[in-house]
Amino acid sequence: MCHSSGVSNIFLAIILVSFLPLSIQLHSFAGSWVLPTEGEIWPMPNERVLRDEFYLLRPSTFLFQVNTANCDIIDEAIERYKGIIQTDARIARYAGEGQPRKSVRDDAFFKGTLTGLDIRLTNPCGHTGEYWPHLYMNESYTLEINETSVTGNLSADSVWGVLRGLETFSQILVPSGDGPILKVKCQRIVDTPKLRHRGLLLDTSRHYLPISDILLTLDAMSYNKMNVLHWHIVDDNSFPYQSSRYPELSAKGAYHPSMVYTPNDVQRVVDYARLRGIRVMPEFDTPGHVASWGLAYPQLLTQCYDSSGKEKGMGPLNPTNPEVYEFMKNLFSEIVQVFPDQYLHLGGDEVPFDCWSSNPDIKSYMQSHNMSKNYALLEGEYIAKLLEITATLEASSIVWQEVFDNGVNLPDSTVVHVWTGRWQNELAMATKAGHPVLLSACWYLDHISNGGDWKKYYTCDPLGFPAPPEVNVRNLMLGGEACMWGEFVDRNNVHPRIWPRASATAERLWSEKAESLDDAASRLEEHACRMNRRVQVPSSELDGRTCNHNFDSTKLTVRKRKTFSDLLDETDN
Repeated sequence: MCHSSGVSNIFLAIILVSFLPLSIQLHSFAGSWVLPTEGEIWPMPNERVLRDEFYLLRPSTFLFQVNTANCDIIDEAIERYKGIIQTDARIARYAGEGQPRKSVRDDAFFKGTLTGLDIRLTNPCGHTGEYWPHLYMNESYTLEINETSVTGNLSADSVWGVLRGLETFSQILVPSGDGPILKVKCQRIVDTPKLRHRGLLLDTSRHYLPISDILLTLDAMSYNKMNVLHWHIVDDNSFPYQSSRYPELSAKGAYHPSMVYTPNDVQRVVDYARLRGIRVMPEFDTPGHVASWGLAYPQLLTQCYDSSGKEKGMGPLNPTNPEVYEFMKNLFSEIVQVFPDQYLHLGGDEVPFDCWSSNPDIKSYMQSHNMSKNYALLEGEYIAKLLEITATLEASSIVWQEVFDNGVNLPDSTVVHVWTGRWQNELAMATKAGHPVLLSACWYLDHISNGGDWKKYYTCDPLGFPAPPEVNVRNLMLGGEACMWGEFVDRNNVHPRIWPRASATAERLWSEKAESLDDAASRLEEHACRMNRRVQVPSSELDGRTCNHNFDSTKLTVRKRKTFSDLLDETDN
């Protein structure tokens, strides 16, 4: 199944707009205009010294040289970026048809032809503990295009830094105006991420997403230097994960037998992500959000009752049932083998205490255990037993903030994931209690608003909370995630809902400094066009015509349009 089939109407709208007469475009999309930058980097690097001198680059003869052998991560990355660079060159050639060709070789700043990029890796590929990406991986890199050498240099301590540096290198190449030849300015870039966890939550329970669309999402994440796919794989609505230990979960809980993720599917996703330096962190949210579990194993759930004592459906897992914990132990023992990441997201949000309080067996259990009517204590008992299971499996745990808010006694190492309410205060309280934290409250992509809502994502500073002076914020603030919940998205619209809005999140998690919204808008416009070229229809050489490649930014031409974000908002509303 090809990636192109997941492209939504927004891409088609942009393609059609690009071929309309200018007067019609201006009439149809009256409003502010943003001119894209040229050769700017997203997310913005920490340090960049840019010079006027430049080289030309001919993709057909350009060479990547690596000082290490037998490294699948680097070898496959080089092949990917060769393809990206060659496609950019072909697009530049077609997009420049009918325009005067420029000869830049007589320019005083022209230094010649850049013949290759030397990649220098300090630690050998396959270095101990570096096969899989992880929370503490080193993603730093230095990239130099020097006016005294026709070979660029990319150096990094780890393969993960090489991946981020190759992405940056691909972004600083621009059309030269001379057919399929690209141009790159001399520059030095020293870069490292601000925060370690830069994620995207993808919900595949409410609407099933084919594997091809998950892989497409991983591609787009790599273009934004995001490094965690938080796979919210199951929920009330469906259970598409095909468990080898409990196959009835998906047999009865999936929407359709074809709408499941087999062990081979999961392996394909985690392998694909690994080659892009992306962790895949699964979430199995309990004790709530488990209606689909009950289709196969109703005995695990709580029977709810109405005020007259009549049964009214099933609720969360029954924490007083010993069978629940044996089941969770067996399931999680499988999960940690299937998913190689250190972390397992346990959920813990939105537990309907009213169901527990309606169940006479649970009320009797609470009375005999001196819990009175404090159902947060019952939740705490459940979470504590779940944490014992994950600790035995040597997995680290993440919980949604309600678990912390309800006073559950959590080990200091448990990560608190903040998603709602006054997030600054929530982060302050959780870090004061010694917990690592993740932030998502600012970045709910399913909340659509007018006027280019990427701006509100961009103005959210994950370090902008009142941490007590004794708290080492840099150690406890792990990062954050943009969240694409699946109530109203499927494969037909999920990608334009995520991008480029999540790109704003990616920059706030990577870059030390934030630009003004106006400056960021121009870079984001260029980056949105860049992603369109890369993840739309790979076989099409005309994708670039949907965006302004900025061959002549001093004149208003048919290629100039409103921003990607503005068009996205108008289409969605």
